[in-house]
Amino acid sequence: MGTKGRFLRTLCFILLSMADMNALSLSDSDYAARLAEIFSAFGSDNEGTTSFRSLLIPSGGRAESLGNAFTGLSDDISFMNYNPAASCIQDETQFAVFHNSWIADSKLETIAYTTRLDSFGFGTQLQFFYLPFTEYNSFGERTNSSYYTETAFTLNASYNIAAGYNFKGLAAGVNLKAAWRGMPDYADNDTGAVIAGSGLSQSALAFMADAGILLQFNVLKRFSSRDANLRIGLTAQNFGAAVTGFTSAQGITLDDPLPSSINAGISWRFLKPLTATIEFRQPLNLQAPDDYTLFSLASGIAVSFTDFLSVCAGFEIKGGNPRFSAGMEFEHRKIRFEANYTLDLTSSSAPVNRISISSKILLGDRNRAAKTADTDSLYRKGLALYTQQDWQGAIEVWKEVLELNPRHDPARNGIRSAEAQLSMYSKLDSIQSLENSY
Repeated sequence: MGTKGRFLRTLCFILLSMADMNALSLSDSDYAARLAEIFSAFGSDNEGTTSFRSLLIPSGGRAESLGNAFTGLSDDISFMNYNPAASCIQDETQFAVFHNSWIADSKLETIAYTTRLDSFGFGTQLQFFYLPFTEYNSFGERTNSSYYTETAFTLNASYNIAAGYNFKGLAAGVNLKAAWRGMPDYADNDTGAVIAGSGLSQSALAFMADAGILLQFNVLKRFSSRDANLRIGLTAQNFGAAVTGFTSAQGITLDDPLPSSINAGISWRFLKPLTATIEFRQPLNLQAPDDYTLFSLASGIAVSFTDFLSVCAGFEIKGGNPRFSAGMEFEHRKIRFEANYTLDLTSSSAPVNRISISSKILLGDRNRAAKTADTDSLYRKGLALYTQQDWQGAIEVWKEVLELNPRHDPARNGIRSAEAQLSMYSKLDSIQSLENSY
């Protein structure tokens, strides 16, 4: 078995063992109650009053492993649920599927795609949440079984403004989203027969948008990398409205408010293999702004052991419920596998343990790496000519660099320096010619 295979088998064993141990050690009701009491100050009377709650469920994978502190990092396709500005800075085209086993036998399935054309990025995502529904009559007999569902479709677009060699640009983007809540039909109390279309009156249709920005800087960077080591993100999520009552005599009405929020996040790669993230979220009720809900906090850390293996851990406190997450990423032949374990300490007698998995297919970078390599080769050729005092030759080569990358700052600075040398020597030649004439 190769090195990757041994790493994968060992870490899968560690991850699953950790999940079992946490489930056992934290199953004591007194311990869970004490933790719930400690974090009760983060709770709110208005918690859970919004509709389309599946929009708040993480897809899983890397983002959830980092405690959902991803707004200020967004370095893979999970950005779709955290910061829409990030599609224009992804290294590669990605196609991904996620599976998250949520609570009470509910599941969230996600399929997503994103790609990038230089400074312009775009993508799309489809999420499907479903929960088994069973109806019983007064005699305890099952009269109906179906599913409660929420389906959300997202279109994303973003652009990295003024991206260059030194300044990495200001990435800005939007998500346009449509969602459908499907309520199952219910049975008649007297006959037990399912009433066709009865669930439609409680079903809902929502339209909303996300907007975000992402800035990249270099701060206290002590390692070699083209990528900036500090990112700052700011987003507004789920701003819109939903309607319900499609078969009601009163007609279509405004549904409960969507789970809107303002989010801010920072990520810092302070060492080459270590990245830390932190995030602040403030929920908003756009229909009743005075119905205040307390903010939530999240943090995470990612450790890259090799170029194909990394582990993540995170913590989130939201609505008085602390959540601990851990996961790993393993890449093999351009397929990135991720597994995440989350321990959700609610106020119930038994903590909730959840597993999510994802698979991302990396479909290449549209020749950006090769273009960068050509640019670097030409720039070094220009440097060699410059050191040989062939300043005109260096200028011509560096102009080729700018044709490939118009915002290559070192080539632009090199041209200015070479032109200054040519100007100086031209003046010296003029002075010598004048002296010789006498």
